[in-house]
Amino acid sequence: MKSWNLRQPLSLALCVVSLSGAYCFAKEAKAMDNNKVLIVVTSHKQLGSTGKETGYFLSEVSHPYGVLRAKGFDIDIASPSGGSAPIDPKSHDLNDPANKAMLENSESSAKLQNTIKLSKVNPENYAVVFIAGGHGAMFDLPNDKDVARVTAKIYENGGVVAAVCHGPAALVNVKLSNGKYLVEGKRVNSFTNEEEASVRLEKEMPFLLESKLVERGAKFEKAAAFQSKVVSDQRLITGQNPASAEGVGKAIVEASLAVRP
Repeated sequence: MKSWNLRQPLSLALCVVSLSGAYCFAKEAKAMDNNKVLIVVTSHKQLGSTGKETGYFLSEVSHPYGVLRAKGFDIDIASPSGGSAPIDPKSHDLNDPANKAMLENSESSAKLQNTIKLSKVNPENYAVVFIAGGHGAMFDLPNDKDVARVTAKIYENGGVVAAVCHGPAALVNVKLSNGKYLVEGKRVNSFTNEEEASVRLEKEMPFLLESKLVERGAKFEKAAAFQSKVVSDQRLITGQNPASAEGVGKAIVEASLAVRP
């Protein structure tokens, strides 16, 4: 079995234990070889024509972040506009231990308040790109050229691409150097058409994500509405909804081990 080969252990960590696991947010961690992860969040905060606010879904960042950080991954957070990224108000739940740990830890909270502008990201520096969801992702990520640039390059460099819930919206226009869509022919999932209808936002979205992924040639797999579902295929990992976020983090760990030399 492959080992993590950490050069030094994590230090000064804030850990919160819940029924679903332990979440640790280190103040400082020594890097492993090829352990850099880029988390991408939306910069969009207007929920269609509803007049309500949206943004990224906090648990879809905090749960994978906690899983990856506990394994020693070095994580940066980026967004199309850079700076402070908007949290969907519906996801601001401090009863969730992972959310609480992320917002109360100075390192992780600073990364959310000072996201890197995607146009400044060098994909050569990362082995993994993970795109968080939240309805905001449907509006700015699909046509963001830097999301497409970074995602395609990391994938073609042999890295891992992952997304959860509405995060796969960032993948619908990503093409590889052979001219094919990244998702074409691969097993994927995302927030489903049924789930969108259940929250009564299908008419507010610029498109239905499940339908668009199928249109791009993806082989869509799903669980019952709002049940956890994670799909991995050829270094592409996708999760269906917020309940799938922690599972996506674990799948990233497994995939990263598999591609290490």
